[in-house]
Order: sequence, then structure tokens, then C-alpha cells
Amino acid sequence: MTEHGTAYVGFWARFGAAIIDTLLTALVTCPALLAVYGWDYFDGDNASLIAGPADLLISWLFPVVVVVAFWIYQQATPGKMVFAAKIVDAQTGGAASNAQLIGRYFAYLIAGLPLGLGFIWIAFDKRKQGWHDKLAGTLVVQTGKRSDRP
Repeated sequence: MTEHGTAYVGFWARFGAAIIDTLLTALVTCPALLAVYGWDYFDGDNASLIAGPADLLISWLFPVVVVVAFWIYQQATPGKMVFAAKIVDAQTGGAASNAQLIGRYFAYLIAGLPLGLGFIWIAFDKRKQGWHDKLAGTLVVQTGKRSDRP
């Protein structure tokens, strides 16, 4: 979908990007959690949300810092880069502010809470914005430089 020459990135490309980012994050966090907590961490009997200080750092803070850093310095995570997508300010089309990007990350919680409806919204929205995009005032647009092109 386009508006004034801007191509918005839709649901399936963004879903694919999220899968890529999740796998990359797991490649780093799972071995680190295994090294600190052993296989018991993954057995499913752990009733607490956070197993300890290392879990807080590895599972919660590390992803926030890495994702927001990619957004600030690249306007995209590696998954979005695969799909030649970047995050921009919805009003200007320029780079989103650091405050917008940090707010966007935490707005994921709101988008995900009602059975992921805030993410599914991307498929139906005219500008392909999820609730997190609307709350942060951002868009995800096509850059025209897919990584699989020569």
C-alpha cells in the first residue's frame, strides 16, 4: 500500500521480520541462560516470571537495549533489514526520535495484550500501523533496498 509514493510494510513482512529477530535473540539469550541456570531453567517447572538477576538482564533488559539500539542507529532490526523496512516518524517521514522508539518498544505490551489484536491491526490499517506504531507516532516503510537484491 502506498501514500504519496511511500510504500508501507504490511503484516506478513513484519511478521517474518519478527520471527527472524526472535530467532536471533534466542541464539544469544538461550546459551547465556543455559550457562547461568542450566537445563532446569527450560524445564517448565519454574513458576516465577524472573528466575534471578541474570535472567532479568539476559531475558528482559538485553532485548530492550539491543532492539532500541538497532532502531536508533539503523531505523530497523536485522529482521526488518531483510525485508528492506525501516521505522520512520509518521508525520515527517524522517527518522523517529529516541523517545518515540523507546515508547514504541513499550507500546508492544499494549498491542500484544488483547490476544495480539494490536499487531493483527497492521493487516487492516490503511497505513499498516499497529497499535504500537499509532501510540508512538511511527510508520514502517519500504526502503527499496532489499538485502537479496544485487
